[in-house]
Amino acid sequence: MMTIVPDASLNNGLRMPQMGLGVWQVPQSTVADTVAMALETGYRSIDTAASYGNEAGVGEGLRRSEVGREEVFLASKLANPDQGYDSALRAFDATLERMGLDYLDLYLVHWPLPYRDLYVSSWRALERLYAEGRVRAIGVCNFQVSHLERVLDEGGIVPMVNQIELHPLLVQKKLRDFHSRHNIVTEAWGPLGHGNLPDDPRIAGIAEKLGREPAQVLLRWQIQLGNVTIPKSVTPERIRTNFDVFDFELSEEDMQVVSALDQSRRFGPDPDEFDGD
Repeated sequence: MMTIVPDASLNNGLRMPQMGLGVWQVPQSTVADTVAMALETGYRSIDTAASYGNEAGVGEGLRRSEVGREEVFLASKLANPDQGYDSALRAFDATLERMGLDYLDLYLVHWPLPYRDLYVSSWRALERLYAEGRVRAIGVCNFQVSHLERVLDEGGIVPMVNQIELHPLLVQKKLRDFHSRHNIVTEAWGPLGHGNLPDDPRIAGIAEKLGREPAQVLLRWQIQLGNVTIPKSVTPERIRTNFDVFDFELSEEDMQVVSALDQSRRFGPDPDEFDGD
């Protein structure tokens, strides 16, 4: 029996699976096999980026699968060197060509890069792509409140998604509250805290009590917060285990224990300072 993955509703009415496969650092040489296997497992959302260097392999993985294109939610991201209105439009064309597709489900500005001051013009390019029907939804990654406020003030469309580093050591409550007020879906990358969380005794204790893996507890926490999440793995068993989080729930007490681990600790760059290099 196929697992039914809950959806998040985007502000344009499109529905996006709450669980997807992230393919950051998955080599081009192996990503097609990884994507095909994930689709066979039941995943229906794949998240890549131009900067990952594996978009072509993601497209090949979809074609190898028996799952139809219309059943899969495919996302990619604008690379940092391609920011700016005209270059963003060209970059999107190149992404579709590499993937062998005629549309994307979601296209994101990968980083705000505030010192370059190109993210608003990049966003306007995404708005054009959306208006032309070449992408079904548009959003951003790693945007802080100040970056989102500029997009809201100077753009014409509210981002549908903000994909951010989010895990129990970086709960991002202020940003999530802003998302809620503006009907922006929170998508979590790095949901396992870059491997630093599964060994935490509090996570391990909840997992033992429930007869689950620590990683499953961490992913279930994301789902119950209402986030979309995209754990990355290339190991078949881990891909299957990560997906097996829809037949149990964390109690309110367990949710609070996990959330209380917050240290505002990043493992990725600070979006206010990162300049893309």
